[in-house]
Amino acid sequence: MQGVPASGQIVKRLLVGRAMRSDRLGETLLPKRLALPIFASDALSSVAYAPDEILLMLGVAGGTFASFHSWQITLAVVFVMVVVVASYRQNVHAYPSGGGDYEVATENLGHKAGLTVASALLVDYVLTVAVSISSGVQNAAAALPQLRGQEVTVALALVFLLAAMNLRGVRESGRAFAVPVYAFMAAIIGMGLYGVFREITGTLGQAPSAGLELVPADGQALTGIAATFILLRAFSSGCAALTGVEAISNGVPAFRKPKSANAATTLLLMGTISVCMLGSIIMLSRWTGVQMGGEGYGQLLKDGVPVGDGYVQDTVIGQLAKTVFSDFPIGIYVVATVTGIILILAANTAFNGFPVLGSILAKDGYLPRQLHTRGDRLAFSNGILILAVAAAALIVAYHAEVTQLIQLYIVGVFVSFSMSQTGMIRHWNRLLRDPSVQGAERSRMQRSRVVNFIGAAMSMTVLLVVLITKFQAGAKYAILAMAVLFAMMLGINRHYRKVSEELSLAPDSVAVLPSRVHAIVLVSKLHKPALRAVAYARATRPSTLEALTVEVDPADTHALRRDWIQHEVPIPLKIIASPYREITRPVIDYVKSLRAEHPRTVIIVYVPEYVVGHWYEQVLHNQSALRLRVRLHFIPGVMVASVPWQLRSSEGAEEEWYDAPAITTRAGNIAP
Repeated sequence: MQGVPASGQIVKRLLVGRAMRSDRLGETLLPKRLALPIFASDALSSVAYAPDEILLMLGVAGGTFASFHSWQITLAVVFVMVVVVASYRQNVHAYPSGGGDYEVATENLGHKAGLTVASALLVDYVLTVAVSISSGVQNAAAALPQLRGQEVTVALALVFLLAAMNLRGVRESGRAFAVPVYAFMAAIIGMGLYGVFREITGTLGQAPSAGLELVPADGQALTGIAATFILLRAFSSGCAALTGVEAISNGVPAFRKPKSANAATTLLLMGTISVCMLGSIIMLSRWTGVQMGGEGYGQLLKDGVPVGDGYVQDTVIGQLAKTVFSDFPIGIYVVATVTGIILILAANTAFNGFPVLGSILAKDGYLPRQLHTRGDRLAFSNGILILAVAAAALIVAYHAEVTQLIQLYIVGVFVSFSMSQTGMIRHWNRLLRDPSVQGAERSRMQRSRVVNFIGAAMSMTVLLVVLITKFQAGAKYAILAMAVLFAMMLGINRHYRKVSEELSLAPDSVAVLPSRVHAIVLVSKLHKPALRAVAYARATRPSTLEALTVEVDPADTHALRRDWIQHEVPIPLKIIASPYREITRPVIDYVKSLRAEHPRTVIIVYVPEYVVGHWYEQVLHNQSALRLRVRLHFIPGVMVASVPWQLRSSEGAEEEWYDAPAITTRAGNIAP
């Protein structure tokens, strides 16, 4: 193969691998050991930045306030996580088709509620990629100072690397991500266990920030309503640990059979591990005296003087690793490495959730239908690429700064949580109204309804807190994006419905045949492509046939007329004058005039074209033909037929053409 097709195919195969047959879709289904790192990496990785956000928010009121209330905020977050995980276990059993929150809300609350959930999830998936990648780069920059100042560039490269890996297929990306995700779990849990051992034996030291003084940003302690507001903000920031919980309910079709049971087990594993890791990090932070401050938060002082810009503040996990593994330096590097990697790979949850949800929405007619089809590797390639581009735009806009991006976060996921759990309550109510449901089955449904009721109440409470505490800080932009997506999806659906109604046949529809067919062959000069077009047009036996040229240069027109007569081409040549040297408009006007004179006549316009083999040749040919085809397609009753002529540089140049008759001229037979 030559030219664009060959080079494009080579690059594509290097990036995504060999194409896979549709009947191999079953081979891409995931066992639980691969599903956990694929779908739970976002929720598991959030423990790498949720503690930072909790301590930063509490630090606004001072170090003593943060130390005293950090465990209370953590317990509240853990309680919400337990409730939400329990609630979603009901979802995966009740709705195993993979629609997740969107399907639950649509079926039980109506299509507008479903679209609200879908828009919230799509925005949240984009933010997941932007936040996770940016956080991972910031953690890496703490260990590799040469990355400082290059965070945006590195983050963009990582986004598109993840996209390329996912284009190769879900199963392949799962194998690649499994080792680092499990390594992160082992490192954090191992750090927690070793920290407990050192605390019990009295050998656990103090964190690097423990010797500093953390004072309120304005120098005054907060009390009353102000203190309550800080606690609520810390709670809402800590709830970032719940992002990604919904991904498993959206990805049930990707599991091996029994799908629902495997998804529910994976969900339980994810929740248990997340709770253990988050609890151990906050516990160690209290024991080691970790303090977090910064611009807009609490102020760190050393000997009564602000630490200044020269002070580099490590993340909570970074400080804990240095403290817990003070006698084992390798442990520090292991924790830093796997944490940076998991934060980057956490975006993979969104790369699996966003395309699947996009495919479902496209199938329902709310997004472009191109998102519904799978690519060469049986992944939803278009969705993957759209997610990568959207996340990259956010990273550039916010300069890969997690502190700014996190303010947009969480809103979408708790909108979906709230509406999904409300939908599940209506789901159980509908089933319980059936008098045939009795005994143990009825009791099970009633228990499930209670779980979902608690989940809905907690989710709505958290959503209210998030909206109150984060609206001005950035959540308003996330809400605006959801509103735009909601309106766009309604518009797309309206368009598809109108097209469907217009194209559908009525019960008494009868095919109406045209009274005549008028064929036009566009020519600029008499050469082989023009004669092939004439031959094809004659082979269709239209009612009338003519050649049409636009006179831009009188000398060229004179030469064409001379050649036409000399070769005795057996159809009339019509010449249209163009004093303003236009080509497209005179042809369009002529075709429209024919349609106006004969409304039931179908007009077929034959356009001779060159087929070239190299991309740099393409720009030299057929631009006028392209413009003409586009304009002609919008005229009712007009059909356009492209007649290709393969040049020697194209793939098909060697093929013979046998199906078109030759045109006999005075000079002999000219091959069509």
